[in-house]
Amino acid sequence: MHPDAWHLTHDLDEFLARAGDFLGSRPDLHTVQLTVTQALRKRGLHLYSDQAPLFGTLEDESGTVRATLLHTPPFPVHPTPLGPQEAEGLAARLADLGRPVTGVTAERDTAASFAAAWQRRTGTAGRIHKRQRLYRLAELSVPQPVPEGRARVAGPADRDLLVRWYGAFMAEVGEPVNQDPGGWADARIGHGGITLWETPDGTPVSMAGATPETAGQVRVAPVYTPAHLRGHGYAGAATAEVSRAALDSGTAEVLLFTDLANPTSNGLYQRIGYRGVADFAVWEFGD
Repeated sequence: MHPDAWHLTHDLDEFLARAGDFLGSRPDLHTVQLTVTQALRKRGLHLYSDQAPLFGTLEDESGTVRATLLHTPPFPVHPTPLGPQEAEGLAARLADLGRPVTGVTAERDTAASFAAAWQRRTGTAGRIHKRQRLYRLAELSVPQPVPEGRARVAGPADRDLLVRWYGAFMAEVGEPVNQDPGGWADARIGHGGITLWETPDGTPVSMAGATPETAGQVRVAPVYTPAHLRGHGYAGAATAEVSRAALDSGTAEVLLFTDLANPTSNGLYQRIGYRGVADFAVWEFGD
């Protein structure tokens, strides 16, 4: 596919005008682009770095969008599912632009096709950094036994705790903190996006987050329990509660990603009622 078939822009409104219907057609597979573009619209285009995000649409001869691209440096490029020739065309277009690309995050086969094409175009080899699975909630089942305590939505008094736990979570999953932790906490508190599980004496012991609803989908993230508090069922209870709240709000799709290298979390989410939708991969390019 010819590289010029991709329409690229730095204009978020233009991108959403072109791509909105396409993204809404499969809110599960497109959850990252839906939630990230919503965050950029609310919190500014330079939420993640000083470099402007890049958006793209791939359209057929009739003008129908068949794939989209999101790139918010310093994160990897994130295309929706592509065939091998479409991935080749995207790699060629980005290479011709001289745009720095540190990696790709996408559906497993798409990511592999883009990584191979990028190496052919630039000579830069890639390696798989992480394998993920996207899950959708089918039927909620609360893990038993439920630990003592209760769930509550985090408020302004929890801000310092959320800042600490956000940093600890990002360090644990091996990801850089590319947005201000205080701003992250404020945004989550602002839309009720963190649920805490606390013990009977009121001590928070776990958190489960949820993105704002967009196009009928919510994604659960992050889920974090400090290491010394694990093994008591707190994360399962918090995740079940935030999932229930999303369903009760009328959300059609409740989603989450897991690291396939962590069998504990994958098993937990399946017990709660999540079922696999697609496998994803995160590739890193260069040394």
